[in-house]
Amino acid sequence: VQLQAYGGGLVQAGGPLRLSCEFSGRSISIYHMGWFRQAPGKEREFVAAIRWNDDATFYTNSVKGRFTLSRDNAENTVYLQMNSLKPEETAVYYCAATRTGLDLYLTRMYEYWGQGTKVTVSS
Repeated sequence: VQLQAYGGGLVQAGGPLRLSCEFSGRSISIYHMGWFRQAPGKEREFVAAIRWNDDATFYTNSVKGRFTLSRDNAENTVYLQMNSLKPEETAVYYCAATRTGLDLYLTRMYEYWGQGTKVTVSS
C-alpha cells in the first residue's frame, strides 16, 4: 500500500487549497482515511477523517465549517478541500489509512502514511 499526497503550496490567508491523496496497492474503499498536519516544532495533529463504511466525516474543531473531506473510491483518492485558510495552519499535511475504525483522531491508529505535502499560508 502506498499513499501519495499532493496539492500543497503557497496560499494567501483566507484562500482555498485542495489536497489530494492517492491510494495504491489495494482498494481504498475498505480503508478509513485521515489527514493530519505537523507545523514546525509541533506534534502531528489530527485534521479530518472519513470512514469507509458510511462516509461519515470527522473534523478537529478548528477546521469545522471550513474544511471538507471526501473520497472517490473509483479514483482511489481522497480530497481535503480547505477554505478560509489561516497562517497558523501552515504545516506539512499527511494523509493516512487504516482498517481500524476506532479513534481515528489518533496517529497511532493508522497503518499507512503518505509522505506529506507542505501548505504555507501567508498573512
